[in-house]
Amino acid sequence: MSRTTALSDIRNIGIIAHVDAGKTTTTERILYYTGRKHTIIDIHDTKDLKTSTTTDYMEQERKRGITIQSAAVSTFWRDKKINLIDTPGHVDFTIEVNRSLRVLDGAVVVFDGVAGVEPQSETNWRLADNYDVPRFCYVNKMDRSGANFVRCVDMIKKRLGARPLPVQIPIGSEDNFRGMVDLVEMKALVWESDDKDATWQSLEVAPDLADKLHITVPSDRKLLGEIAKYRTELVDTCLEQDDVAMEAYITHGTVPSADVLRHALRKGTLHSAFTPVLCGSSYKNKGVQQLLDAVVDYLPAPTDVASIKTVDVDGNPIGERKCSDDEPFSALAFKVINDVYGALTFIRVYSGVLVKGASVQNTTRGKREKIGRMVEMFAKEANPVDEARAGDIIALVSLADTETGDTLCDAAIP
Repeated sequence: MSRTTALSDIRNIGIIAHVDAGKTTTTERILYYTGRKHTIIDIHDTKDLKTSTTTDYMEQERKRGITIQSAAVSTFWRDKKINLIDTPGHVDFTIEVNRSLRVLDGAVVVFDGVAGVEPQSETNWRLADNYDVPRFCYVNKMDRSGANFVRCVDMIKKRLGARPLPVQIPIGSEDNFRGMVDLVEMKALVWESDDKDATWQSLEVAPDLADKLHITVPSDRKLLGEIAKYRTELVDTCLEQDDVAMEAYITHGTVPSADVLRHALRKGTLHSAFTPVLCGSSYKNKGVQQLLDAVVDYLPAPTDVASIKTVDVDGNPIGERKCSDDEPFSALAFKVINDVYGALTFIRVYSGVLVKGASVQNTTRGKREKIGRMVEMFAKEANPVDEARAGDIIALVSLADTETGDTLCDAAIP
C-alpha cells in the first residue's frame, strides 16, 4: 500500500489546558465542523449517563464532567489530516498530558477567558517547554461574564514568560460577544447567531466598527479602537522572521500580504519565537473553524520537527532517524490501556513502515514482539488498519511485553 496522506499534510496535535477551560467542548466542535460527527453533545448533557461526548466516554468522565484519560481522534480539515489528542486538565491526571506531549508535534493551549492562566495551565505549559512543542493559544469562553481578552494575554506574558502575539482580537465580550477581528486578513468576522450551523459575515475593518455592531461597553470599544496598534505589532513581529519582506518594507514601504504574514507566523511558531493568540467561544460555536485554520497554517507537520536522536543498547549516540517511510522502522509506545479490545498499546511511528504480521524488536526489554491486530482509534472506536507509516499514531492490540516508554524498532537495525 502506498501512502494516502503526505507527511507534510499531517498534524499531530494535542489540546491542553486547566480543567474546565473548554478542551472537550472545543474537540466536539472540531469533530462537528470537520464532518466526523453530525451532532454536538455538550458536557452538561452527559451526567445522566445516557449519552457522552466523543472523547469523554468513560462512566466517571460522564458523571464528573471532566476528562480523566487522554483520547485520540483523527479528522481532516482543508485536506490535511489532524491526529488530535484531548488531554485531561485536572492535576491528578498530569501524567496523561506528559505521555501525550512526548509524542505530539504541536499543541493548542486553551485558556478560560475569565480565569486566564490557571495553575494547571502553567504545569502543562512547562511540560510543553520540556518537549519543545510549538503551540498557539486559544482564549475560549469570551461569551462568559467577566471575560477579558487583554487581561488573559497579559497573564500569558507575565505568568508563563511567553511572548504572546494576538492574531485576532475579540469584537465585544460576554453577552455581546459578536466575533473577532482577523489581524492577518484585516477583516471583521461577525456571527449573527449562536447556532452551530450559523455562518459569519466578513466585514471591512473601519473606524466606526464598534458603532455599526452596537458595541457599547467602554473596554470593548477601547480594544476595537486599538486595532491599528495590534496590527502594527503583528506586522513588525512577523517581519523579524522574513528578511526579504523586511527589506521590501523598509526600502519601499511594501506592506506584507496575508500569505507572507501567515508564512512568517508559521516560522515563528515552529521556532517558538512567539506564540500566536486566537479567541472565541466554542460553546457558542464562534471561532472554531478559525482555530482549525490556525492548526493547519501554524502548527508543524512531522517533517517540520527535528529528527529523533538515536542511541545504541548501551545508550551511546549513534545518529538519528528522520521522519520518513524510507528509514528503518522505529516507534515509541507512549500509553497502554486495557479495554474491551484487550491490551491496547498506543504508539507514535517516527520512521519507516509497520505492517500487520511483522516481527519487531522491543529494544528497551530485549524482547521480540509479533504484530497482530493494528487499529486507528477514534476515541473508543477501533478501526482496523493493515499498516502504519511515519508520522502515524495508532494502537497495537495485545502485545506481550511492551510497556509505556518502550521503543519498538526494526530488529535488523535496532
